[in-house]
Amino acid sequence: METILSVVKLSKSFGRIRAVNQLSFEVGKGQVFGILGPNGSGKTTTLSMLLDLIPPQNGEFSWFGQPPSKESRKRIGSVIESPNFFPYLDAVTNLKIVADIKDKPYDDIDEVLELAGLYERRFSKFRTFSFGMRQRLAIASALLGKPEVMILDEPTNGLDPQGIAQIRDIIAMVASRGTTILLASHLLDEVQKICNYVLVLRKGIMLFSGNVSEVLAISDSIEMASADMPGLKTAVKEIAGYTSTIETNGLIQVHFDRNINTSEINSFLYSKGVVLSHLSEKKRSLEQHFLELLQDTP
Repeated sequence: METILSVVKLSKSFGRIRAVNQLSFEVGKGQVFGILGPNGSGKTTTLSMLLDLIPPQNGEFSWFGQPPSKESRKRIGSVIESPNFFPYLDAVTNLKIVADIKDKPYDDIDEVLELAGLYERRFSKFRTFSFGMRQRLAIASALLGKPEVMILDEPTNGLDPQGIAQIRDIIAMVASRGTTILLASHLLDEVQKICNYVLVLRKGIMLFSGNVSEVLAISDSIEMASADMPGLKTAVKEIAGYTSTIETNGLIQVHFDRNINTSEINSFLYSKGVVLSHLSEKKRSLEQHFLELLQDTP
């Protein structure tokens, strides 16, 4: 996969506060890459450095295999803060002003308004827009000129469920075009539903990075039952990676410190003379994994 963004030991401090600490990661072309962390974890500081809004203290990064430059910046659309649209002007006129500032043509104004679900309101004044509509117009403005990369900082922050769903649909449509997306959020559900890769930050330190699908594929526990429950409870302790057992409602939940599939368990127990009447995986959510990371970190 072609590397769009490479970050190496990026650091930033504000006085005594270490906002970002030796952060390294890569974003591949076409990925929807989520930076996940609680408020104050360094997400916005990281994105601001990547957009040259604030200088890093240490480390370096490159866009499209080259050091950051005005040319590479033109290939990136971003929504870091709410743009200062003119309240007394309509959506089209506001986007024309943004296009002029970015030195972009007006050709795709209708297209980005359609994508943002604002085409029918294109001649309405900005001051009549709801908060969700203003967020969508901000994304539309970032899409002008068909950027190869979109950077979004907390794009659904403050929105109601309908507004969150609308923003999520827009991001999915943009991603389906092959646009690389870098998204920062403190909302686990948002990252789980939108992103295919996740980096977890806490106090500027990376705790974890990997494919969301790999995180979700890890079994939190395996539920089992057998006519021979004493024999089952004895045999499972011999399975490699076994950590603990909890018995509830005639079932046992068995935890392992590795990813293990049910066929491996069934075969092993059968070889020990234990026939299972019930066997199922209980998948962990991204939230469970995230909370475990935060709990394990001082």
